[in-house]
Amino acid sequence: MRLSAAIAIGASVAVLAAGQDQQQAPPPQPPPPVPTFRAEANYVRVDVYPTMDGAPVTDLRVEDFEVSEDRVLQKVEQFERVVIAGGAGQPGRPEPNTVEESRRAVQDPRARVFVLFLDLKHVEGDASRTIAKPLVKALNTLIGPDDYVAAMTPGMSARDITFARRRTSIEGLLSREWWGERDRVNFSDPVENQYASCYPGIPKSDQFEAPDKGIAQEMILRRREKQTLDALEDLAGFLRDVREERKAVITITDGWLLYGPNRNLARPLENIGAPPVPGINIDPRNGKLTNKDTVNRTDNTLASCESDRYVLSELNNDQRMRTIFDEANRANVSFYPIDPRGLVVFDEQIVPAAGVGSGVFANPTVSPEVDRARLVGRSSSLRNLAEATDGLAIVGTNNIEKGFRRIIDDMSAYYLLGYYSTGKLDGRFHSIRVRVKRPGVDVRARRGYLAPSAADAARGLPKAPTPGAPGAENAIATAAAAAVATLPAAARDQPLRVHVTAGWRPAGGGTGGQPQAGFWTVTEVADRIPGSEIEALLTHRGEVVGSARGRITPGAVSLLMPIEATGRLDAGDYQVRVRSQTPSGVETLTVPVTLPAPSSASGAVYMRRGPSSGNKDLPTADLRYRRSDRLHVEVPSAAAMATARLLDRTGKPFPVPVASMMRDDADGSRWASAEVSLAPLAPGDYLVEVSADSTRTLVPFRLVP
Repeated sequence: MRLSAAIAIGASVAVLAAGQDQQQAPPPQPPPPVPTFRAEANYVRVDVYPTMDGAPVTDLRVEDFEVSEDRVLQKVEQFERVVIAGGAGQPGRPEPNTVEESRRAVQDPRARVFVLFLDLKHVEGDASRTIAKPLVKALNTLIGPDDYVAAMTPGMSARDITFARRRTSIEGLLSREWWGERDRVNFSDPVENQYASCYPGIPKSDQFEAPDKGIAQEMILRRREKQTLDALEDLAGFLRDVREERKAVITITDGWLLYGPNRNLARPLENIGAPPVPGINIDPRNGKLTNKDTVNRTDNTLASCESDRYVLSELNNDQRMRTIFDEANRANVSFYPIDPRGLVVFDEQIVPAAGVGSGVFANPTVSPEVDRARLVGRSSSLRNLAEATDGLAIVGTNNIEKGFRRIIDDMSAYYLLGYYSTGKLDGRFHSIRVRVKRPGVDVRARRGYLAPSAADAARGLPKAPTPGAPGAENAIATAAAAAVATLPAAARDQPLRVHVTAGWRPAGGGTGGQPQAGFWTVTEVADRIPGSEIEALLTHRGEVVGSARGRITPGAVSLLMPIEATGRLDAGDYQVRVRSQTPSGVETLTVPVTLPAPSSASGAVYMRRGPSSGNKDLPTADLRYRRSDRLHVEVPSAAAMATARLLDRTGKPFPVPVASMMRDDADGSRWASAEVSLAPLAPGDYLVEVSADSTRTLVPFRLVP
């Protein structure tokens, strides 16, 4: 996009200009000495923003603060009040001349880091022009001499942004460009033009209304929202590895509707039918697997439009937004969304934006009730984003400058606390709570951090690789290859199959506050033999430590059983021996299983739903599925929320929607569940990545013809 390229080029020009200025300017004075912070693996920095009646509190002392990690009180070792002065010129330290220098510079805990996110397709042209002056003024006031700022749009990768002290390039773009494109008549994106061509919404002579009326418009709007949320999640993940301290993202946008699944969008059309579920083939351009998701393609074919129509109809952006909340909190990123329209009465024109067709053949009109609901929905999405990330939303006000002043006050003075965590180096997310003992003081502070693992600390690494971090691709690819390698090689049917899952039930319920080990077996027989008696024995070092008995009901082929332990079990290697007795004989099978450290899981419980299961979720030990099936997996977890996505055998994500949720069983077990339709996939090996808190489980399966 033109503005995306201009931002990237402008930031580079600003960096080069800074280098030229240094040749003529006198040598900069060295910065004042600052306290030395030790960098042990368990050292945690927390930036705290205390306010009273909306004004910063500036006279607090170290004894006024109380910091807890995972509800355990911590001792504050370092304390400093940081005051940022903005608005003046920016002499002093030299400007970073390379991307690497800028990444190192933002590590300074006394420098604030800002990203200006311009949501091009969700801001109207007039509003983008109106917001320019107060936004430039706020930047001049807000950004201090030691602060860093970068700009990003949905058309950019977060790894393309460059942090700099100078704001000249961004100010020039904001003052010159009508950059908002929400109400633009002609589409600047070739894919949007493609949708308009595939579904023009013009009826034939014998039709009162075109069967495809409104389809192109909704596809365009859904794709725009998906692009924005993709960019925000990418940005939060990237900023997580920039530095630990707070990062502020000033987001200029009208807000989002957070589209959910819409079967009507995928309705059958005349002479076309329902859109086919996109398959996966070899991309001739690079030789890699692809499902030909034209959400990011420009092929002008009806087949690619139909593929997109299915994918976009399955969006669940409300769940996606909750994922962004979690990622932002883990990354210590606060969002400050700003609706540049100010106080508005209507969200859309009578004929909405992204119009396809003209006159009576244009998009469906929007009733006042629907328009009001959309306006409220957009505002709510911005307020929720700010509240969930300890930011501030400027919504529904014509006094934009006053709103900016609130952001400036919020970011101009803070306290920097440091402590040595008493928690474990376990690679997990640890919650942080900061309290000020003085009555009436409100506190904003980071909600937690991702601790390094003991192995990472020994290697001197800050934390384990995460999706989007440098080196993460190799780590994910290695983990994916290891998971896929566990799939059985045998292709023929077997008389008895057994799959075992090991994990932990949440603490409580007479366990002395300790999590309780759990083993679950799924036994599957080849034929529907009535009266199959199943016995499972759990052994550890040759000793029986648990057992289970059950019966496969007539007409069924599988049975899910929890194993009852004879006592408390610790992490380690176990074996499960399953015996199946039927009128035709006895089959036995022994399966090794590892019980991991508490809160982690080994494997998942698999279920399938499709024609072979009578469209019911049935447990299975056969990890082979067909395109007519829906895959349902459950991972034992103590987390409060889970997310999931589909990966290929190399660990690369597919844009196929995966539904996720948490559920509790009566026996105290808690499960992170994920479900995906396999119709879009071609035969091959795949994985479902289930993430709960900081724990990620890769669940492999095989799709057969």
